[in-house]
Parts: sequence; C-alpha cells; structure tokens
Amino acid sequence: MEINGKIVQILPEQSGNGRNGTWRKKDYILETGGNYPKKVALTVWGDKIDQFNLQQGEDVNVGIEIESREYNGRWYTDVKAWKVDKQGASTPASASPQATANASAMPDVTSFSSDEGDVLPF
Repeated sequence: MEINGKIVQILPEQSGNGRNGTWRKKDYILETGGNYPKKVALTVWGDKIDQFNLQQGEDVNVGIEIESREYNGRWYTDVKAWKVDKQGASTPASASPQATANASAMPDVTSFSSDEGDVLPF
C-alpha cells in the first residue's frame, strides 16, 4: 500500500535490546492532503532511518505495511514504512547530462505518419 502526505512531526528515536539483538525505530507523523486531511503515525525501523533521512515539512509518497497484533485482549496496529519517495526530488537518471542527450536523440512519436493503416509488427 502507499500513502502520500507531508511530514509534520518527527518523534525521538527509540532503541533497545531484544532476542534478535539491538533494534532502533523512529516514528514520523504524516498528514495526508485533500479536503479531510488525516494524520498517520509511520514507523521506520533500523538502517532505513538513516537511508530515508526524512525531514519535517517534506512531501513524501511512502510504501507502507499495516500490521496488527493482540496483547492482553487489546489490538495494536503498526504502520511500517518500507519505501519512501520524496516528492519533487529528481531521479539520478534524469539528472545525468547523458540521459538528457539520449532522450533528445529519440524520435518524437507524434511525427510518425498514420497513413500506413493497421499494420501490426507481429
């Protein structure tokens, strides 16, 4: 699943030791857009905290996994972020001058003539 919005708050990082070794997590509050904005608490685990490097005020598109678990008769839900695309950020390929030169070398699709009829190449 994916969710879009703006990072409006960053909570302090938490860490500890578990049966699988040390762990760390950081929670971010994302506010969705639209007429009825919602706030969603996202959790980022481990090395992804440094990899995503989320900052307050950034517009992001986040790939999420929703998981619920029961503890003492109560249910708790986690929204875990596994992928983050920052809005307005350029991809490495589009920033490359060589990629730009290759894109301009491609023929314009609208320049092909449609007088050939319905000829399929297969």
